[in-house]
Amino acid sequence: MRQWRRLVAGAIVFGATLAAQAHQVNLSTARVTLSGDRSVTIELGLKGSDADRLASTGIFDAARDRVEPALVKASAARIIAYVTAHIAVTGAGGRACIPGTPALAPDGDGVIFRNRFSCRDVGGDIVYRSTVLTDTDPAARQVVLIGEGDNAPQALLDRANTAVTLSSPAPSLLSTVERYLVTGIEHIFLGYDHIAFLVAVVLWAERLVPVIKIVTAFTISHSITLSLATLNVVAIPGTFVEPAIAASIVYVAIENFLTRNIDGRWRVTFAFGLIHGFGFAGALRDIGLPTSAVAPALAAFNVGVEIGQVAIVSVVVPTLIALDRFIAVDHTKPARAAILVYVVSSFIAVLGSCWFLTRVLNS
Repeated sequence: MRQWRRLVAGAIVFGATLAAQAHQVNLSTARVTLSGDRSVTIELGLKGSDADRLASTGIFDAARDRVEPALVKASAARIIAYVTAHIAVTGAGGRACIPGTPALAPDGDGVIFRNRFSCRDVGGDIVYRSTVLTDTDPAARQVVLIGEGDNAPQALLDRANTAVTLSSPAPSLLSTVERYLVTGIEHIFLGYDHIAFLVAVVLWAERLVPVIKIVTAFTISHSITLSLATLNVVAIPGTFVEPAIAASIVYVAIENFLTRNIDGRWRVTFAFGLIHGFGFAGALRDIGLPTSAVAPALAAFNVGVEIGQVAIVSVVVPTLIALDRFIAVDHTKPARAAILVYVVSSFIAVLGSCWFLTRVLNS
C-alpha cells in the first residue's frame, strides 16, 4: 500500500479542475503544477468525512453527503493546519520551497486546499511530498496529476510512496503492471459485496469442477464489462450498478434455499458477473489508467481481481469440505450440512438487502 519511480500508477480523468469530481473516502486527489518561474501550485481535494476525521472537525453532513460551507469556513484553520503539516515542496536535496498563503474552499461533498510555493531559490528537481490520509491509514491513496490538462502525467501515492519528483521520467511498464496487479488484489479483498456474492455462489460446492466453471464464468463476464466501462465504450450510472450488485447477492443467497444444483450455476454467475464488472470499473476509474499504458494496466488490474477471487474461493470451499467431514456421522460419506448453508445464506441475504435499500435510498 517501493519508490515512486517504480510504482507510479494511474489516472483519474479529471475535468479542468479537481472540483469537477466527487470525492472518494480514503482517496485524496491533487493537481501539482510547476510553472516556468519555478513556482508550484497545489490543489488538493479531500472527502468531507475524511477532513473531519483527520482534523477533528464537523463539516460533513452524512445524510446529505455534503459539507456545510459555513462550517468549512469556521473550521478552515484546523483543516489547513493538517494538510500543511502533511505536504511539502522541496528541492531534490531537501531544501524547502517558500509557501504562500493557503486557502480552503467547500466543494460539494468535500473540500479543496490550495497553495502556491516559490522554488526560485531551490536548485535541481522539485519534489512534491504528501502523507495526507496515508499517515493514519495504510490503505489510503492519493492520486496526483502533474501539470495541466486531462492527459497530464499522473502518480499514485500511498504510505510507502510519498514523493513525486516533478521532472522524473515516466514509470516503466513493469512497475505500472505491478502496481495495478496489487491494486486489483486489494480491491477484491476490500470489496465486501463481491466477497459475499462469491461465498453465496459456492456454498453448495462439494466438487472442484463446478467451482472452476463458476470462477471462470465470473471472470470472463466481469472482464468484458470492466473493459468496456473503463474504456468508456459503455456507460451505466453507479446509481443503477450498485443496487444491482446488491440485488445479485440477495438472489444467489435465496437460490441456495431453492436448489442444491451447482453444476449449472455458472450461467447465473456469468450473467451477474456482467453487473459486477461495472462495479469493478467504478473502482478502477477512481484510481484511473495511465494514458501511456492503458491496456497493460487494465489487464493487470483484472488479473489482480482474479487472483483475489481465486484466493477467496480457495479458502471458502476447502473450509466447507473440512466442516463436512468434521460434522458428518459417516466420515466415509460426508455431506454438506443444509443448516450451515441456510444460516450463511440467510446472513448474506440480509446483508444484501440492507445494501440494496441503502444504495437505492442514497442514489
